Amino acid sequence: MMKYFNKASVMEAESFFRRDLINSLAGYKSLNLIGTKSKSGITNLSPFSQVFHIGASPPLVGVLFRPHTVERHTLENIIETEFFTLNHVTPDFYKQAHQTAARYEGSEFEATGLEEYYLDGFYAPFVSLSPLQVGCQLLETQTLKVNGTEMVIGAIEHIRVDEKGLREDGSLDLNALGTVTVSGLDEYHIGKRLSKLSYPKPGKELEELL
Repeated sequence: MMKYFNKASVMEAESFFRRDLINSLAGYKSLNLIGTKSKSGITNLSPFSQVFHIGASPPLVGVLFRPHTVERHTLENIIETEFFTLNHVTPDFYKQAHQTAARYEGSEFEATGLEEYYLDGFYAPFVSLSPLQVGCQLLETQTLKVNGTEMVIGAIEHIRVDEKGLREDGSLDLNALGTVTVSGLDEYHIGKRLSKLSYPKPGKELEELL
């Protein structure tokens, strides 16, 4: 049996119910730890599920942040220094990744025991354990008029990936990398590939490539 909600019933529901329901509607989402460092040298690490592709030529990525109405170290560090990293999470450290969401006064790296990694000349820290690390430089920020959400657009400057997860065609084997996904705010999953399909064309049957 299907359960039905209209907008009015959603808005009348308890706040925790509405939050968890709406956050789960998008299904499985990507999970990245965003690494930054303040101008004073304090490193910061935080989990994000609102990271999305914008373009490949040039390589661009977008990140959504909740409205900047309270102190948000990750967003503030990006605006001040213009550098941040994206780091995939694996089953080896997903609990530590979840813990970085806690409100620490100092570095989440230090608080959770995750090790920093630096590329020469790049300001923001990577997560050493991550099998896929992306270094980005801030291009622009936009405040969405509808609800004050902040959108950050970054240029992809560096990519480090475990060779076992990189295919010859450039695509990534996320199963081989062990990439963890998230649904809602706190439920973690390991992906299982169904198939890799050929490019769709009218009148041509799809081929299973993997």
